[in-house]
Amino acid sequence: MAGLTRVQRPNVLFGYDGTDENEPALCWAVEEARLRGLDLVMCYCWHWPYPPGHVDENAQAIIERAGENLLSEGAARARALGAPGRVGTVLRREPVSETLVRESGDAELIVIGSHERRRVPAGSTAVELPARAHRPVVVVRGAAGAGPVVVGVDGSPGAEAALRFAVEGAVLRERGLHVVWGAWEPGAVPDSELPLFADKEELLRVRTAMAEESLRVWRELYPKVSVRVSVLLERPRQALLGAAPGAALLVVGDRGAGGVDELLLGATSSTMLHHAPCTVAIVPAA
Repeated sequence: MAGLTRVQRPNVLFGYDGTDENEPALCWAVEEARLRGLDLVMCYCWHWPYPPGHVDENAQAIIERAGENLLSEGAARARALGAPGRVGTVLRREPVSETLVRESGDAELIVIGSHERRRVPAGSTAVELPARAHRPVVVVRGAAGAGPVVVGVDGSPGAEAALRFAVEGAVLRERGLHVVWGAWEPGAVPDSELPLFADKEELLRVRTAMAEESLRVWRELYPKVSVRVSVLLERPRQALLGAAPGAALLVVGDRGAGGVDELLLGATSSTMLHHAPCTVAIVPAA
């Protein structure tokens, strides 16, 4: 297994809930920690089911103890799955997204599960967390496919960060890398580039050259990674959904070249969370 060429933060942070549906995400988090040689930190957020002002300290203590027991069992399961280093546990009260953001200061990435195998419900942690986190967020849907790591690029800072994460994922998993540029996005480019859309051949040439330039340093660092580049005259979300079936992982930036409110995900990354059939990583530009 090849190693990475940079220093990492010390742990993988995992949002644990103890359900059977959460098991694939636990397996992914353990494997991520193993591949990267990092510790695993499991975070569980307990829920007080009654309105504010209706607090029973004894009942609350019981709920917290149940959360501690759940985390203890989860940590034992992680060790049984082969977690390589320390398995830490963090018990906090909801809200989940805010808690994971706060706890992610030492995390290389955050792993969470998706209880929905296709469409992710609006307002779920899988939607809220990537928009707020300062670390890559991996939303797990089942086991990894047998295909390559797929990454969407568009020349934006977010896409550059996504490309680095995707290259590292391919290196660690010994998979190929499929770089996808959905080039038909006239509403997301500066006015100076609009004439490109009147000449499709020139548009493809320019975007292919940009994609290859962004890959140059990664080809030099990791020459054994097999790289495929697809520049398509499709909208980014269409191009990526076409490449997603069977992928080991689909990686996108949190916001693309079109720009968006900093509290919201970009349209393409949001679409991937809702519709991609594989595990999705959302990577912030920072």
